[in-house]
Amino acid sequence: MKPNLVAEDELVEEGADEELLIHAWRAEQLERLGLPRVLAERFAELVDWHELADLIGRGCTLELAFEIAR
Repeated sequence: MKPNLVAEDELVEEGADEELLIHAWRAEQLERLGLPRVLAERFAELVDWHELADLIGRGCTLELAFEIAR
């Protein structure tokens, strides 16, 4: 059986694709919490959406939760 050799640039591309998918998923979670799409895209890597969800679940407004989580 031949080993499956992958070029280094293919690994980088695969990693970049995965990062894009993760970013898109995080942005989607923020949108579900009520953040406008533009802000969700901008802050997907900067805020913990779990923390936002928890704060909103405890009665915080989206704006207040966002300020606390930033």
